Amino acid sequence: MKQIFSLFVIACLSLTITAQNPTTTTKDIADVIKKHGLENSQVMDIASYITDVLGQRLTGSTGLKNANDWAKNKLTDMGMKNSHLQQWNSFGRGWDMTHFEMHAETPTYWPIIAYPKAWSSSSKGSGEVIYLNATTIEELNKYKGKLSGKFVMIEGIREVNEAFEPTAKRHDTESLLNLANATQPVPRERRRFGGNSTAAELRAATWKLLEDEKPLAVLDRSRKGDLGTVFVSGARTAEGSARDNGKYVVPQITMAIEHYNRIFRMLEKGIPVKLSVDSQSKYTNPDGNENNVIAEIPGTDLKDEVVMFGAHYDSWHAGTGATDNGSGSAVMMEVARILIETIKETGIKPRRTLRIALWSGEEQGLHGSRNYVAQTFANTGESSRSITSLKPAQKKISGYFNMDNGTGKLRGVYLQGNQAVSPIFREWLKPFHDMGASTLSLSNTGGTDHLAFDAAGIPGFQFIQEPISYSTKTHHSNMDNFDHLIADDLKQAATIIAYFVWQTSQRDEKLPRKETNLKYN
Repeated sequence: MKQIFSLFVIACLSLTITAQNPTTTTKDIADVIKKHGLENSQVMDIASYITDVLGQRLTGSTGLKNANDWAKNKLTDMGMKNSHLQQWNSFGRGWDMTHFEMHAETPTYWPIIAYPKAWSSSSKGSGEVIYLNATTIEELNKYKGKLSGKFVMIEGIREVNEAFEPTAKRHDTESLLNLANATQPVPRERRRFGGNSTAAELRAATWKLLEDEKPLAVLDRSRKGDLGTVFVSGARTAEGSARDNGKYVVPQITMAIEHYNRIFRMLEKGIPVKLSVDSQSKYTNPDGNENNVIAEIPGTDLKDEVVMFGAHYDSWHAGTGATDNGSGSAVMMEVARILIETIKETGIKPRRTLRIALWSGEEQGLHGSRNYVAQTFANTGESSRSITSLKPAQKKISGYFNMDNGTGKLRGVYLQGNQAVSPIFREWLKPFHDMGASTLSLSNTGGTDHLAFDAAGIPGFQFIQEPISYSTKTHHSNMDNFDHLIADDLKQAATIIAYFVWQTSQRDEKLPRKETNLKYN
């Protein structure tokens, strides 16, 4: 009897081990993840709250502070552990836009479509428009004493051409083949700034004059956009940063191209134009400290090792930051929810700890993710950009997955030159071939937070996404709103990323790494 009981115990243990073996449950896990990601999705509910309710999330603003608090609590409610705000510093002051309106008063009245640039000073009043047209310091000096109380245009007219081709598109066979055929990327030389010193001197002198003269506002128009779409970012200064405490920042306004051109054409005809503005804002967060949102699903036998997934949470202020990057943030929060539900349903727990990060300060230079890497995985010099050596914790992270290219569904992964990970990712994409995701590209892709990890020798990846109208209509524009999110695409993205995070957690080995010259210290 004792022998039979022993055999029964051994059999039960064997079944338990088999149930916990990720190689025997791959198909089942994929199906469970698909169920929670596609059939039971909450990604659009999350995205709507982030964009419609919380709104713009400019780093340093009250909007981002409120959004951080909401996300931290939401992740806790989902069942994640250790949800907290991870502080980083030296960003500078924040900025809240509290009221804005602008009108043309003469020769006829009309309301103007325009937005103040972030960190602009408040401005209220009426005045004439003047075009500052100077190609030399001597010509610039002629404007001294003539700009105070005026609206100053600093750019010429931009021709507007009708769009006979769609502004939104998806990848086709040719574009995906080009990505798949990309060769090993060659490291780029560091950019050397300077260029035309005469032009740089003229720009600096122009902004110094504007700061001295204090016009009602400096007017510009973005290099792209029409039909009321306005691309807006941050204000300029002659020296330093608009985020510096105590810094005076000339009021700066970006106008819809049709309205900018109309005013410019009237000035060319010698017809005076008078505008009025009421732009109210306030500076916030004088201590300059900012926060990322961090939360975890604890691991088991490899709990000291980490798999990270994230997106930047901050936005610009003219829209609600839907495609840049409420979509990525909502997807990553949905990834966390999918994984929690998968664990509940299957009873299988992750081997490695799963950690989500919602970054701040990305729009001004990947500040949130770079500071996190500097605090956790690497030693740096004076700047979080300059990594000098690696911390022991760098050995404990398997990889980082990022999303930040709009609302489009995933078509594959940029490998960032990491050839060794290719066969692993190719296998992981197989359950999603029927959803359009099968392409691997050796190419680097830049401009977002996976670069902070890649720079520290950590496998960091951004996914290949459908372009949709990201660069043509929504990226940094006043039209970056919930209405331009595509539900089916975001459901697909959350499902695939959840599977990649899970598979990374369950491997016996961490993801392969590229070689690095950085040493541990």
